[in-house]
Amino acid sequence: MADERAQIVIADDNLEILEAVKRILQEDFQVIGAIDDAHYIVRAVSDLKPDVLILDISMSEFNGFEITQQLKLQQCTSKIIFLTVHEELEFIRGAFDVGASGYVFKSRMNTDLHTAINTVRGGGIFIPQAPIP
Repeated sequence: MADERAQIVIADDNLEILEAVKRILQEDFQVIGAIDDAHYIVRAVSDLKPDVLILDISMSEFNGFEITQQLKLQQCTSKIIFLTVHEELEFIRGAFDVGASGYVFKSRMNTDLHTAINTVRGGGIFIPQAPIP
């Protein structure tokens, strides 16, 4: 029987975060790639064609916004969810401006990431709750 779980690629240059996200997701989703180098993300996503890309904004060399723009230019159909420490409204707006389908704060990844994936796979948009000042 074919595995119907969403296929996920995770991209973050922090290996601890990469491993933590894999642990959070691996029971309910197929993690088909984990990338810690921004240079390889566009190629890996083009090759693997995941349902969802979980992408950090602040990566060395290229930021997540630049990577998303490159993917969109290549007609990438993967849904993109930013997983980031940036809780400021300007970053959230920027993410959706470049074509993200979801935005999750790293501080809430344990509670929000599954919901975000299921929301964007269903055609919706996942917007985080406003942080408490």
